[in-house]
Amino acid sequence: MISIIPKKGDLLIAEPAIIGDIAFNRSIVLLADHNKDGSIGFILNKPLEFNISDLIPEIEASFRVYNGGPVEQDNLYFIHKVPDLIPDSIEISLGIYWGGDFKKVVELISTGELSEKNIRFFLGYSGWDANQLSEELKSNSWVVTENIYKKAIIEKDCEAFWKEKMLEFGGEYSIWSNAPENPNLN
Repeated sequence: MISIIPKKGDLLIAEPAIIGDIAFNRSIVLLADHNKDGSIGFILNKPLEFNISDLIPEIEASFRVYNGGPVEQDNLYFIHKVPDLIPDSIEISLGIYWGGDFKKVVELISTGELSEKNIRFFLGYSGWDANQLSEELKSNSWVVTENIYKKAIIEKDCEAFWKEKMLEFGGEYSIWSNAPENPNLN
């Protein structure tokens, strides 16, 4: 379902109109928080060229790391769906949680109790000041949709996610689904 007013747990789908925006071109953002003071989210479909062990050598795992957004790209963040295993987690919505005890995360990965099906790591996050996201929505930079995937969003393949959503929206969005990521390559 497409809506106008975003809420915590919704998805922001980048409009084709923001193709020139390097950070958000073809992005799908999970809103981790949205209130009168601003919004925070994580880009779900921008994997980076390295994995978690490249950043944290004591973690011997090849979990992918994603570009969460242009803010604080030197900090590691994570979302997950196992709050019973990771203390101090904050519920986003629909069984998705943000953060928690990182030492416990390292331990759970080391013992094999935590897999990529349960957690996703990000460098940086996407952030908007009060009213900034509202202005971007008014200028048609984003489409707000309900997270129909619920906690399974963590396992969602990111490769064709944006294109999938464009086709799902139909109409003129279907045309954009086949446009090259870089129009100069057309």
